[in-house]
Amino acid sequence: MRDAFAKHPDAKGMLLITPTDYGACAAIRETARVCHDHDVPLIVDEAWGAHFPFHPALPSWAMDAGAAICVTSVHKMGCGLEQGSVFHLRGERVDPQVLASRADRLGTTSPSALIFAGLDGWRRQMVQHGEELLGRALDLAASVRAELAAVPGIRVLERDDLVGPRLADDHDPLKIVLDLQELDRSGYDASEWLREHHRIDMGLSDHRRMAAQITIADDEETTGRLLTAIRDLVDRIDEIRPAKPVDLPEPGELELEQAILPRDAFFGPIEDVPPEEAIGRVAAETISPYPPGVPAVAPGEVITRAVVDYLLSGLDAGMYLPDPADPQLKTFRVVKR
Repeated sequence: MRDAFAKHPDAKGMLLITPTDYGACAAIRETARVCHDHDVPLIVDEAWGAHFPFHPALPSWAMDAGAAICVTSVHKMGCGLEQGSVFHLRGERVDPQVLASRADRLGTTSPSALIFAGLDGWRRQMVQHGEELLGRALDLAASVRAELAAVPGIRVLERDDLVGPRLADDHDPLKIVLDLQELDRSGYDASEWLREHHRIDMGLSDHRRMAAQITIADDEETTGRLLTAIRDLVDRIDEIRPAKPVDLPEPGELELEQAILPRDAFFGPIEDVPPEEAIGRVAAETISPYPPGVPAVAPGEVITRAVVDYLLSGLDAGMYLPDPADPQLKTFRVVKR
């Protein structure tokens, strides 16, 4: 990261997204130190970390680790209503009046009192009872993890699989990640099967994994349904097609060249072209595989062969693409030459 600041001495700050959908957490405290050494703010998108401040066994909250701004989605791991998110601000590197004006410019002029009430209710509940409620959830998650680890063909990723050198700095134990590689089934198809046969929605799925998230709303009844469903999935695994391969690019191959400004690409002249013709062209749309919901292609970036192969193979394997103009990717939207 210090090298990045050396290459970009005019950087005004840093945006860090942590934790991931899988519960993997970045080293916020160390990142904040580097930002402070360069006298710039660290902004943390901590969408999945609303519960972190309220139990000592959970990863560090961004505000306790030196971030200037933290954005938290209470509607995810908290108990807020959908769209219930908040800014947290600490220190003097960001002017509170500037932050408020930016929020006013981008936010609605008709806010929902129900969403605000949900946020306030959650905050009160967690201040008064959060450690007790989360303690129960953590015990429940540990029990579920042990039960799932005993299911043949299911590999439960443990802390040692996720935390360490060149891996995550910490992990949220309320996220239970299941590897299906031994079963030769994709998380995409397994999740669809669970939804169809047991009315259970997993927290996320990818080409080889699924994840369940345990919250303070869960109990032995809800986790019992999950355990029953996973065992039934394994017993009836022949009903699910074998996993299709996904051409996963190297991490660096997802860092595409930014050829023009995003707004110029998005609002300028555009055309739709077949995938082969899109290679080398400048994208005019966003394409975000979910999970993790982070764009593989953004407006203004040059589309590469590696990314096209990744998206097409992922789509064939069951990947969910919520945002391209053509959800089947028979065409890509690009800047007109």
